[in-house]
Amino acid sequence: MIIGTGIDLVDIPRFERTLERTPRLRERLFAPAERALRLPSLAARFAAKEALIKTLGGSDGVHWTEIEIASEPSGRPHFVLSGTTAAVVAERGITRLHLTLTHDAGFAAAFVVAEGDPL
Repeated sequence: MIIGTGIDLVDIPRFERTLERTPRLRERLFAPAERALRLPSLAARFAAKEALIKTLGGSDGVHWTEIEIASEPSGRPHFVLSGTTAAVVAERGITRLHLTLTHDAGFAAAFVVAEGDPL
């Protein structure tokens, strides 16, 4: 059963200017394993985190660095959740998250589908 969906679009040049203006933002938004990625990949991961928050219906109990987007050997992205963020997802009955990312022509986008058993 689909519990929720979320989508987000990021203007990569604007995102870059924001990171340049606020250097500590990278540490507040991204897990350590994500911080060294190229800008388009960071923008796509930011979009994924925003899309997840939309899927959850808000950010209560959600912490940016507890949402990591990792890649399978095939390149397929997936969420690695920890802490209170993982607990919030579980409390909502979500058992599986689907994620797709893309970036091209100065934009990055993410789409999330949350699945779970009916409560």
